[in-house]
Amino acid sequence: MVRDDEIPSPEFPPRRVAGRGPGWYRGDCHVHSSRSVGGELTPAQLAVAARAAGLDFLAVTEHNTCDTHADWAQPAGDDLLVVLGQEVTTRAGHWLALGVPAGQVVEWRYGVRDDVIEGQLDQVHRAGGLCVAAHPQAPYPSGVFMYPYQEFDVVEVWNGQWRSDLPWNADNEAALAEWGRTLAFDIHRGRWRPAMGNSDTHLAGQLGVPHTVVFAEELSVDAVLAGIRAGRSWIAGSAEIQLSLAVSAGDRSAGVGERLATEDEPVMVRVDVSGAPGGTVSFHTDRGTTHRQSLPEAGAAAVTWHTRAAESLFVRVEVRHSDGHMAALTNPVILA
Repeated sequence: MVRDDEIPSPEFPPRRVAGRGPGWYRGDCHVHSSRSVGGELTPAQLAVAARAAGLDFLAVTEHNTCDTHADWAQPAGDDLLVVLGQEVTTRAGHWLALGVPAGQVVEWRYGVRDDVIEGQLDQVHRAGGLCVAAHPQAPYPSGVFMYPYQEFDVVEVWNGQWRSDLPWNADNEAALAEWGRTLAFDIHRGRWRPAMGNSDTHLAGQLGVPHTVVFAEELSVDAVLAGIRAGRSWIAGSAEIQLSLAVSAGDRSAGVGERLATEDEPVMVRVDVSGAPGGTVSFHTDRGTTHRQSLPEAGAAAVTWHTRAAESLFVRVEVRHSDGHMAALTNPVILA
């Protein structure tokens, strides 16, 4: 980052939306304006699009610049939370710095062999920010993510890849598989990285496809980042998708990103979903895909499945449309 003595002035977007308490909030954390290469929308146009897409927050992530930070003060208004950030486009992969101080830039001119990535991540963490491995399987020079995930907070397993007409593709499938393969080991070791999804918007019609739905104590930068960091989130292909996941044992229950304490008693997993008529819902644990069920053409459905902690270290859910493309996926509920 640049100078630590830079002090944000009052015109920067507020870090909190008044009157919005605990709840689930929809947001897109990978958004480019016309200031980024390939971008065509102004901050004001993006703010209009965010409201139209049913989003509560977004993160501005221009390529290697903070030039538009100040431009978001007026478009944010009193109902849209704007998280200041940056897409850090290094020579060995891109990552998102979310929640950086206004007017500061994260250094990007390095690769794996320079051994400087840890220092850049540490600066973002010291500022209270979040570090996200972006589109790890993007098939272009410098797009494939070559750094280890260990020092990152979150992995972007679903990226819109500039395509609102085909937001799920083979690159996302590979990123999800890579994240899923290490999830059991990471949970067992006590440090797992949640998944998130973002549109990577550059053009009109892309915002919110997909986006991340986060449980936060309030609609503020700090609370939203805390919810993402804790994995209290799921990914939606559009605002039409509704989903809730609950795991219960006796009179106790837990939701996405939470831990359910159990002494190997029977556990019931329930997912309520709508917006993917004729699709499928599948349950995934450390044993792989353990249950799959078709959804009715009518739309809304509740699907249940039973397990025990001895059989399942965690459970997460995927919802796919009838054509196999992803509609939604969740972070895990951990069983202990």
